Amino acid sequence: MKKLNVYIAKQIFVGFLLVTFSLLSILWLTQSLRFVELITNKGLPLSLFIEMTSLLMPRLYIILSPIALFVAVLFVYNRMLSDRELVVMKSAGISPWQNAKPAVFMGIMLSIFGLYVNNIGIPQAEKTFNELEWKVKNDVSHLMFREGEFTTLQYMLTVFVTTHEKDGSLSGILVNDERNPNKKMTLSAEKGRVVYTDKGPRIILVNGVRQEINTKNSQFSSLSFDRYSVDFGTTSPKEEKEEGVREKNLVELFNAKNDPTLTEAEANRYVTEGHKRILTPLYNLVFAILACTGLLVGNFNRRGQTKIISSSILVMVIVQACDLAFTNLSAKNLYFLPLLYANFLIPLFACIYLLLFYNPAFFARKKRLKDIADD
Repeated sequence: MKKLNVYIAKQIFVGFLLVTFSLLSILWLTQSLRFVELITNKGLPLSLFIEMTSLLMPRLYIILSPIALFVAVLFVYNRMLSDRELVVMKSAGISPWQNAKPAVFMGIMLSIFGLYVNNIGIPQAEKTFNELEWKVKNDVSHLMFREGEFTTLQYMLTVFVTTHEKDGSLSGILVNDERNPNKKMTLSAEKGRVVYTDKGPRIILVNGVRQEINTKNSQFSSLSFDRYSVDFGTTSPKEEKEEGVREKNLVELFNAKNDPTLTEAEANRYVTEGHKRILTPLYNLVFAILACTGLLVGNFNRRGQTKIISSSILVMVIVQACDLAFTNLSAKNLYFLPLLYANFLIPLFACIYLLLFYNPAFFARKKRLKDIADD
């Protein structure tokens, strides 16, 4: 019996990996389109681009994992039924519940892993992603200034940097500033450094020349300087972004009601998110057992199991839709929170009941075999 369980569990696991990898690859491509502009316009390194887009995958995995497991379990048990493997197992006296144990095992394992990803992996990934996003938008000295290339920081403002020094300073700097329609200005300096102020990042130039031409009267002027600053006019990095819901841990989410800085609607949303952190991974177990129940307790049809498969998919969609609806209701009013747990527990216990007690053909056959043995 253990060998059969291992055999079925391996097939489910391989199918789960294939489905999950395929879906995540498609979603990774769609999400990466958001960051293409950072590569083309701001010179974002490819390695950082891959890292940023990869940090979005944990949240997508949590959404896709139950669906991918449902597809894998449904495919494996349907194939085994078509190949008459399940028919042989039933004839050998193996009950539907025993046949469902590999799917239940995979559901439990992936639920435990999902709890880790949802409560530890995602908050850490979100914090890292926000830090990288801040660097892309504000840390212009390391990300936006590429050696030997002209970088357009904003409209009509272009900067050229020869080299990055080890101490963080810049050398061989050329700035072309045409933001003022009445004058065009070009600055060149031997050294420079990016500093951050309350008004945003700016570059301090040392030992350089400023050349300016007035567009109205075509008057040209040149000035040598020891120190000169150029404001980039970007958002100040000191303005810290408020920590989002995904970055908070369970304790902070469940204690949101005690936070005086949050409104009632925000507190309800945080508390609901805390319950979702626990429930969402557990749908791996629900969808796994839901996918195999119909095929194990239903009557075998040589023409295929289209009706049973369609019914299983319909129930899965209804459970998923109810989860979304009850989540929105709970975010508005916490009195609807029990519906979230009911949507999880009802299909779970219904499937367990069907697997244990609802297969009259199997138990009748088992009784006949017992009677024959007694005789």
